[in-house]
Amino acid sequence: MIKRVLITGANAGLGKEAAKQLAARPEVEVVYLGCRNREKAFIAQQELEQLTGRSIFKIVEIDVSDTSSVKRAVESLPHSVDALIMNAGGTGGRDFSKLNSDGVTQIFAVNLLGHSVLTEELLKYGKLTQVAVYAGSEAARGVAEMGMPRPNLTTSSVEEFTTICDGSAFSKNQDATAHYGPIKYMGALWMSAMARRHSHIKFITMSPGATTGTEGFNTLPVIKQYVMKGMMQVMLWLGKVHRVEEGAGRYLSAIFDTQLTSGQFYASKKGLTGVIGEQHLLFADLNNEQYQDNALLAIERFGAK
Repeated sequence: MIKRVLITGANAGLGKEAAKQLAARPEVEVVYLGCRNREKAFIAQQELEQLTGRSIFKIVEIDVSDTSSVKRAVESLPHSVDALIMNAGGTGGRDFSKLNSDGVTQIFAVNLLGHSVLTEELLKYGKLTQVAVYAGSEAARGVAEMGMPRPNLTTSSVEEFTTICDGSAFSKNQDATAHYGPIKYMGALWMSAMARRHSHIKFITMSPGATTGTEGFNTLPVIKQYVMKGMMQVMLWLGKVHRVEEGAGRYLSAIFDTQLTSGQFYASKKGLTGVIGEQHLLFADLNNEQYQDNALLAIERFGAK
């Protein structure tokens, strides 16, 4: 039974909606709102209590772009959690390609390295007991509608994955969306490797799909924000994307649906919304165990410090 859940990026958008939906399940006793800004977290906590009529929301200060913050957050958890939703992410801010103290780009840190360290720390201290859900993206297979090509790797070696971590793979392309797809692809491979390494935990990569009402584009340059958000609104009218309620509902499916298989990456079968399916049926390389291990080893080069 899932009683305690930790969600990163929980003060708005998909994370906040997932917290709301979890509160509708009477067996859920605590939802930890993982947020980097305590003031915003407190406002979200109050709003969630008013919306749900339940006082089950607890704040955990965590900045997933900072591995020291991640480790402090794990130490601060008073109890283990049954489920983890790794929702925080986005385009990494204006300095998305700048290297941080761990030697990875900001966009890689917030989308993948921080969550890798969070998962490892929780497991190390026995504070994750049942399910880990990573926010995947259809961008991992390319999104032609939004001008995002499929990641194109030559060898899928540890060294090549390392160039995604430190951004050197993108030296000729300083567009944050060029980084995003390969990072999410690498994240799905990492989760599959973790599923084999820790068979007692269910690891699911779940894309929330193309979702309106999130803050995912808020750190892009103003003009780029306007273009991307406008495109999303048009696509919503055309039925090609969905609202935040549906996106967050996918996270809950990853936790509670016993038919979903550990180690698999689930996303829309076609396009950016609609019925989900196992993505390795579309792209067999997602099931390549050597690629999965290489992605994990590349991440550990930075996260094991």
